[in-house]
Amino acid sequence: MPDTSSVITVPPLPSLAAQAERLIELGVHELAGIPADEMRTFAEDAGSGDGDALLAVHPDHAPASALAPLLRRDGKPGFVVTDMPDVDRFTPCTVELPGASLYLVTGLDRGDHMANWSPEEALPALTKDDRTPLLLTEGIHWVLQQPVVLERNRCFMTIGSRLRKPDGVLDARTPAIWISNGTGRDGRERRNAPKVGWCWWGNRHTWLGFASATGRRIQ
Repeated sequence: MPDTSSVITVPPLPSLAAQAERLIELGVHELAGIPADEMRTFAEDAGSGDGDALLAVHPDHAPASALAPLLRRDGKPGFVVTDMPDVDRFTPCTVELPGASLYLVTGLDRGDHMANWSPEEALPALTKDDRTPLLLTEGIHWVLQQPVVLERNRCFMTIGSRLRKPDGVLDARTPAIWISNGTGRDGRERRNAPKVGWCWWGNRHTWLGFASATGRRIQ
């Protein structure tokens, strides 16, 4: 396996004020029931972010099903695969979120160095490196703010979100964000569109890394 100590950095994020305006422009504040001024104030109080902090809305307020269509690539909207109608049931697992509607995610990494690992292999390695896997909604927020992080053949899983079945067993699917090839049920019209889908917990994919962060905080 690759050396997990090699963390690939990404371009600096926009300022938190700019991120807030981006979310407001997209209408995220409305779907989350958060006044625009409240979002702006949160960003202002949190400072500039110095390019290291992502402004995120708690998934209880802005679920993946509502955020995914806001993604854009080549002018095409994002979508959730048809066989994942339960996407919003993938909730934080082994991840503790701040108890607020808005929070910051720091130290983002796409996890390219873990391509061709399975989620089963990646999670303990991330934990050992004191990193936390991204939630699906956090991954979507990241791409909303920095579309360039979603590259063909360099996409990522968000294994901080898992679905727990009624019997307590975790579903074997793990969510991921990648780029549609326009095949199968996606439809040719969706070629190159951002896609929210899933992969098996024990499977490896050469083109999927594991997005992670150093932590989460309110201010």
